[in-house]
Amino acid sequence: MADTPAIPPARVLVIDDEVQIRRFLDISLRAQGYAVSQAASGGEGLLRLTNEGADLVVLDIGLPDMEGHDVLAELRQWSQVPVIMLSVRASEAEKVRALDNGANDYVTKPFGTQELMARVRALLRSRSIDSEGQVPVFEDGHLHIDLARRDVRVDGEAVALTRKEYALLALLLRNAGRVVTQPQILQEIWGPTHRHDTHYLRILVGRLRHKLGDSALESRYLFTEPGVGLRFGVA
Repeated sequence: MADTPAIPPARVLVIDDEVQIRRFLDISLRAQGYAVSQAASGGEGLLRLTNEGADLVVLDIGLPDMEGHDVLAELRQWSQVPVIMLSVRASEAEKVRALDNGANDYVTKPFGTQELMARVRALLRSRSIDSEGQVPVFEDGHLHIDLARRDVRVDGEAVALTRKEYALLALLLRNAGRVVTQPQILQEIWGPTHRHDTHYLRILVGRLRHKLGDSALESRYLFTEPGVGLRFGVA
């Protein structure tokens, strides 16, 4: 009987000018089984991505030759590879700019290793779902979501969701691990004239959390990035 071909490890490209950060990420990512390549500048990172490819990019905003935002804008012209932006800049405006320009997530330095690794895993999982063309199914023993069957259960009991509650849950699950900005959510669920009606979203999130047995103080499923947006399922 022929051996089953080994699945190659996911490839992560780290673009950061700080040697210590690159070394730290290299060790952390390799410990999780990923193949890692590094670049110390935006230009080198784009060249590596073009020549070698990657399944995920960790991109610093403050680079010596060009802004990380400019690197993101250039690679988004020809690649949809998931991108996690790193920065010491913690302002809401900076996060929103990165996410609106095509970043999948934004992590502020200093960051916890476990949090970053969880976000990497979530983006690689969602990438796999997208590439296989499958409708996401979530199951953790407490919460079950099957979008194809429109089936949501908590501890085996069916949960009755309104149309907008289900639309929000489906939008977040399809983007599991990624931050979906408030304007994106509002436009998707209420339409383009409601992109600034954040009070609608606060009420809807509160109702959905209650039905899923989630909590804003100790979130398990719906995580808020204050002033930016929401993401599903990664602590």
